[in-house]
Amino acid sequence: MSTNAGTSDIAPAGSTRPSRKRRLDEMSNQQLLVWQFGLAFFILACWQAASGRLVDNFFISNPLDVAVRLWEWTITGYIFPHLWVTFYETIAGFVLGSLIGALLGIWLGVSHFMSRLLNPFLFAFYALPKIALAPLLVLWFGLGLESKIALSTVIVFFLVFYNTFTGVREVDQDMIDTVRLMKARPYQVLIHVVIPSAMSWIFAGLKISVPYALIGAIVGELIAANQGLGYLVQRMGADFDTTGVFAVLVVIGLLAIVLNHIVEVIQVRQQRWKIISH
Repeated sequence: MSTNAGTSDIAPAGSTRPSRKRRLDEMSNQQLLVWQFGLAFFILACWQAASGRLVDNFFISNPLDVAVRLWEWTITGYIFPHLWVTFYETIAGFVLGSLIGALLGIWLGVSHFMSRLLNPFLFAFYALPKIALAPLLVLWFGLGLESKIALSTVIVFFLVFYNTFTGVREVDQDMIDTVRLMKARPYQVLIHVVIPSAMSWIFAGLKISVPYALIGAIVGELIAANQGLGYLVQRMGADFDTTGVFAVLVVIGLLAIVLNHIVEVIQVRQQRWKIISH
């Protein structure tokens, strides 16, 4: 009887603690979301109040006109081809730059000789302003999507590369030595120790590079394009259409939020898989 009573007292307490913490986290997330919407509403209200009163509507437009323009573009489907072009360029540049940067970062992080050999060349190339490469990329790849993808790839590459390289170098050497003493082969050390230990650094680089991948695509469109959100910004600006410019900027901001959320979801799933595998 005493054993049953003891287990009945302990089990519910242990089982309720995680659920209680989960409920608290959900409440805090909901409260944070409410505060975020409240802050956004406050900013929009201040913008609407200032437009036409403190600042001429020609210079800053107003949220209502921007919302109407976005609704018109959505109903007519005008925005979707441009949105798809920029989305495709961003994703392609992000994937290519991430893969190349991660692979090179792991390779140079493991190979001390090659990292010392290539370090000055990589640093010199990293110091170059990437936007200055845009005219060359247009010259090499043409006016199509390829030049924008190339610019986005170059920007993402260095962000992911240096984070991956640093993460690999920060792996505990004692852990590597222990696994080697267990007769693990080099590729086993790499797959089971080095890469999992550096994943937090890699995902940090991926999250940082998401907006820069989008920036690279849009900058390329601003320089030479006939489609895309960057092209729309340039066209609306040339027509002195402030409302159109703000409408495109809103779309770009929403696209950046969606892309960042996708990376966060992948990171959470990867961390859960890592915990389960251990």
